[in-house]
Amino acid sequence: MTVIVKTLADAPAGAAEAWDRFVHATEAATFFHLSPWAGVIERSFGHTTHYAYAEEDGAITGVLPLARMRTRLFGDLLASTPFCVYGGPVAVTPGAMAALTAHAEDLRRKLGAPVLEFRRIEKADEGFLDRPPLYYTFRKQIVITGDDVKDQERNIPRKQRAEVRKGFKKGLASVSNSDIATLHRIYAESVRNLGSPVFPRRYFQALADAFPAAHDVTTVLHEGAPVTSVLNFHFREQVLPYYGGGTLAARGLSANEVMYWEVMRRAGKERGATLFDFGRSKEGTGAFAYKKNFGFEPEQLHYCYRLGEGAAIPDNNPNNPKYKAVIALWKRMPLWLANILGPPLVRGLG
Repeated sequence: MTVIVKTLADAPAGAAEAWDRFVHATEAATFFHLSPWAGVIERSFGHTTHYAYAEEDGAITGVLPLARMRTRLFGDLLASTPFCVYGGPVAVTPGAMAALTAHAEDLRRKLGAPVLEFRRIEKADEGFLDRPPLYYTFRKQIVITGDDVKDQERNIPRKQRAEVRKGFKKGLASVSNSDIATLHRIYAESVRNLGSPVFPRRYFQALADAFPAAHDVTTVLHEGAPVTSVLNFHFREQVLPYYGGGTLAARGLSANEVMYWEVMRRAGKERGATLFDFGRSKEGTGAFAYKKNFGFEPEQLHYCYRLGEGAAIPDNNPNNPKYKAVIALWKRMPLWLANILGPPLVRGLG
């Protein structure tokens, strides 16, 4: 059967809906393969997207979200997909997989991009370079039955259960809504304290608008004041807490433990979630250790590459020693200034 590769931008009406039906029905596909990400990336960061799909006998048999992330400071990358944990081609036939992979390499050459990146969980296919171990994902099956707190407690270790109880004894409470303003305010403070540039608020709002029924914001309050907040995505039976942070007071209140407990509880009870995807973290970081301590086992992500002549695998991450001084300076930067300087920088760090 002949495989035809088409682009979503040039596709007829209804193609995006067919794309998303394929993603929802295909086990290997992820939340980050859904078509609305294309508009989010273009509107929020100005990057050009190249979403392609394979068609056989009039039916979609594979999808490949691609975006070119090109900045002066951080280089030029054709990736599947920037700002997402997972990516790469997903197909239900070998022909569709081969056609989409060939399409991506042809597009890289046509655009003149030096690097093609697929953000995969699986090991690299032949002809791709696998990056040295750096990023890990943390996923775990969860079981929640009705209002049985003891049942939910089995999902997290004893020490974290004690922290959750401690937080509630200190008067913590949670709300679930779509309060992007509160989320972004807390998130901006949190990433500044870590020495990282902040995403623009318009990006968070774009995500909420693109996935209206597939997101919520969980915020933990102490004496009525927000202390932690996280943006969650919902996909099939999965919950993905994705962008979150806390104030300086959060740690002493055990607010982060309460927040993730509440995300887990609400997702299981209200949406029937059975898998908690804690997202990716870099080995050797505090986030990596925190997720392990929360009872999640790290699973290496195999980000893989095809390189143009003279190109190298990108190394734009905080573990790179060349960023050490910049990170130390950023931590001391006034929050208002970090919120101005951060968004232009972070568009190249997806």
